[in-house]
Amino acid sequence: MAVPRSDAMGREWLRSRAGVLAEPNFRRYYAGYVTSLLGSSMSTVAIAWAVLDSGAGATGLGYVFAAGVVPQVLVLPVAGASADRLGRRRVMLAADALRCAAQGALAVAVFTGPPALWVFVLLAGLGGTGEAFFTPALDALTVEIAPRGQLGNANALYGLASSATRIAGPALGGVLVALTGAAVVVAADAASYAVSVLALSLLSLPGRAPRQDREARRTLWRDMGAGWAEFRSRTWLWAVTVQFAFFNLITWAPWMLLGPVEGHAYLGGAAVWGVIMAVQGAGAITAGLLALGRRPRRPMVVATIGTFCYALPDLPMALHAPAVWVAAAAFCCGAGSATSGIFAGTAMQQQVPPDMLARVSSLSLFPAYGIGVIGYAIDGPLAAAFGPAAVFGAGAAYGLLSSAAVLTLRSVRELTWAGKDD
Repeated sequence: MAVPRSDAMGREWLRSRAGVLAEPNFRRYYAGYVTSLLGSSMSTVAIAWAVLDSGAGATGLGYVFAAGVVPQVLVLPVAGASADRLGRRRVMLAADALRCAAQGALAVAVFTGPPALWVFVLLAGLGGTGEAFFTPALDALTVEIAPRGQLGNANALYGLASSATRIAGPALGGVLVALTGAAVVVAADAASYAVSVLALSLLSLPGRAPRQDREARRTLWRDMGAGWAEFRSRTWLWAVTVQFAFFNLITWAPWMLLGPVEGHAYLGGAAVWGVIMAVQGAGAITAGLLALGRRPRRPMVVATIGTFCYALPDLPMALHAPAVWVAAAAFCCGAGSATSGIFAGTAMQQQVPPDMLARVSSLSLFPAYGIGVIGYAIDGPLAAAFGPAAVFGAGAAYGLLSSAAVLTLRSVRELTWAGKDD
């Protein structure tokens, strides 16, 4: 019996866009990944609530958030080299086990009574350490569990999961905190990391090839040096890394830090700001869906065009525009950031040798954390001295000009899509 042409075309359309889910390894891992992301996005609300309930106040909450970022700045280069040296799944299993233990301990501490601030800070630091080891290993693991021709779709699905859980997680977490308390939500996050550990343990991966004697004797420091040599040999990669380091400092930090302040001051309060954040997530989801099955011939050109959108929310904020214009810019920002992340990440996975990928990924992330986090410390004083409009205006100007500068680079314009459909 012949298959109707429309059905065959429908199956081909689905295979070209979500065929990576037919791969058992990717499907198992993706289920654990989505569960873990949802748990983390829920617990962000619960942890903030628990810190404030403990009497630590906004300053204490800032210390807790910083404690989650600082370890990532300190250990990212070592984390990437460790993943390439020891195995990506092994490092990810250890990272998720650490995060599961940290969140489980925090749930117990919150349940038994208001913890001291140092408890929140310590456990946030352990969670941040796990994040530092997990993230570069994930970029490298993807090339092991997804066919080469499906890497773009795999990254698009990661982005869709991240965007969807960023919208649903805080809303669900807020409801659960109100109904059950913060400790239960933090415990659910710990359980979500356990699900990720289970998913990783179920992957069926080929054994690691034995390292040559000379290579096996090479120190971790030399592994890091080899990763640095690989990273700096690719102009398009280090140029984009430098762009994003200062992008986070000058363009993104004002939006994330001063945006809520201005939302409270003139946009209409928390409810309106929540809608704006949801609209930004909707933009990312829309772009992620549209990216499925796309294989642009010049992926870094498309990715760089997407980075122009990062600067757009700063423009209406600098002009003190109404909420509708801020929301429209936020939608474009979400769409552009998703597009940039999908195709820039895929380009790196295609161009960098697999055995170097975690190291190179960690080096691309390190400046973004190390320099970008400074924005959270200085934007408040700068806004007090020069006014929020000046800070947002500088952010918009840098965002647009830096993207234009990157687009002029030959190495960015000439990099082509590598890999065929599998």
